[in-house]
Amino acid sequence: MGKLVADIIVETLQSAGVKHCYGVVGDTLNLIARSLEKSQIEWVSMRHEEAGAFAAQTEAQVADRLTAVAGSCGPGSLHFINGIYEANRNRAPVILIASQIIRDELGFDFIQEVDLKQVYRDCSVFCDMIHTPEQARRKTVIACQTALAKRGVAVLIVPADISASVADDKIPYAVHVTRPVTRPNDADLAEIAEILNNSENVVLYGGSGCQGAHQEILAVADRLKAPIAHTSRAKDFLEYDNPYNIGMTGMLGNEAGYNAMLDCDALLMLGADFAWRQFYPDKAKIVQVDIDPTHLGRRHPVTKGVIGDVKATMAALLPKLVERTDASFRSAYLKRYAKYRETERAKAAGGHDGSIPGDYLTKVINRHAAKDAWFTADDGTPAAWAYRHIDANGQRRILPVCFMAQWPTACRGLSDCRRQSPLGRWSAWQAMAGFRCCSET
Repeated sequence: MGKLVADIIVETLQSAGVKHCYGVVGDTLNLIARSLEKSQIEWVSMRHEEAGAFAAQTEAQVADRLTAVAGSCGPGSLHFINGIYEANRNRAPVILIASQIIRDELGFDFIQEVDLKQVYRDCSVFCDMIHTPEQARRKTVIACQTALAKRGVAVLIVPADISASVADDKIPYAVHVTRPVTRPNDADLAEIAEILNNSENVVLYGGSGCQGAHQEILAVADRLKAPIAHTSRAKDFLEYDNPYNIGMTGMLGNEAGYNAMLDCDALLMLGADFAWRQFYPDKAKIVQVDIDPTHLGRRHPVTKGVIGDVKATMAALLPKLVERTDASFRSAYLKRYAKYRETERAKAAGGHDGSIPGDYLTKVINRHAAKDAWFTADDGTPAAWAYRHIDANGQRRILPVCFMAQWPTACRGLSDCRRQSPLGRWSAWQAMAGFRCCSET
């Protein structure tokens, strides 16, 4: 007996780990919405599709799972565009179910006809249409698997007549995603070790790819007597319990991180795709480790670029590094960073005229916030306040404003949102996480 294609799509999403689907219901999406209602996937109704894409990106990154968005034909599915660009750039596993007009009308400039494949192909890791009912499960599986494996957005275009069709669903296609350990080969590791061992002053610079590698990075820094600078997105992962931390460089950074990177002989970049070239050292040897090969050397020329997971690569590199005794370079920049922090804390004081400066307010919030609180700040000066006065502790998160500012203010799952909130109340979701957009990783 056949099965409704809408049910096949939703069943496959559920088996791939999707917990929530964000979007706006419309005519060509009705059957899929009905199938979602019967499933274990929670439908989250948004006021605008763009907000749904940002919310899905947040969940995908924080919960580390595939998350769905869905919209109707024409401007409905088109409205996801800003959030989809952001999610794909930030390597968030998101799947967009973009419903479409019926196949018989495609190519005739029908009302609400949009070439969604043309629109989304440059901001996705997969973008294709289900052409026949028999393709439904197979193509949905490929979309889900690609989004998870390549860490990006998969766009699945579903004509309304396809959703309403019945397919002979006998072939057991299923999503298979594993997490292999990826590291450079021994020859590359030996070359990296030679560069670092023969350099006098080494700095480690970590990005968002350092998540989960805290212990391994500190072990390498300890052996090389190197200070650790980081990007804004790595603050949550590298700042806490780190005696070698010298903060950020760049426009939101400080003079210790900035000068250490310019003064070093060797820079070890770990999971960082920092965009501003003027903050890179001109004369130092740069070794870059990144899981994405397209990131290697694209911001600034590097001496050695290798593909690898930061945690696995640092663990494999550590035995090849020579233990150092001279920590004078690191000590000098740790002192400069400590002096900077002391100056920043002193400046964050109540206004003499009764006003409440933003940096002082941020410092007070930091003091009273829960250990597992999430924070958000608008772009610009509020982001600087957050990075300078919110302390990371391994549990807290600061998430981009473009993610969390779009979190739904009302949804069918309101009770779930309350329960999941770190502060245990709905207002926490509205005050949550965020700082910058995707320009810095």
